[in-house]
Amino acid sequence: MPQFTKYALENSLKKLLLQKPLNKITINDITEDCGINRMTFYYHFKDIYDLVEWACLEDARQALEGKKTYETWQQGFVQIFHAVRDNKPFIMNVYRCVSREQVEKYLNPLTDDLLMGVINELATGMVVREEDKAFIAQVYSYAFVGLMLDWIKDDMKQEPQTLVGRFALVIQDDIFLALNRFRLDRSASDPGN
Repeated sequence: MPQFTKYALENSLKKLLLQKPLNKITINDITEDCGINRMTFYYHFKDIYDLVEWACLEDARQALEGKKTYETWQQGFVQIFHAVRDNKPFIMNVYRCVSREQVEKYLNPLTDDLLMGVINELATGMVVREEDKAFIAQVYSYAFVGLMLDWIKDDMKQEPQTLVGRFALVIQDDIFLALNRFRLDRSASDPGN
């Protein structure tokens, strides 16, 4: 039941965003639209921005389902772009009404999670500290999120497959090389040491 209520609140928010900007929508507007009381909203979310963050994370989680491996990460990123495009009124409204840092806050955990799946797979058999893996994920996540924010700013014109394909060409094999540089189990004779 709690998930159903969260989805109802998300749907009401997205419906209202077709009519007015995020900063003009109140919790009362959302609860009236979906027919629940205000206290139920606060049971699930602390404020509208908490609902926005949950909606972004939930949409991306669904888009990334089963796409967190080295073989499928590009499909996962393409699906994130499509999920964003499918929710264009919602995303554009959020993008215009909150700071770039807030939008990054919504997007970074999604890409970090996808990239950590790839990094953990590529690190199989290597001894690499978790904080180094997280750092590698963070670097590539910033690059991806920056591309996505520019794509959103440019009204989502470029095709996701093209953009992700170009991104993949730039980082091809780089994650594996970065892991190799951070690995703790290299022999003393390794020239990279």
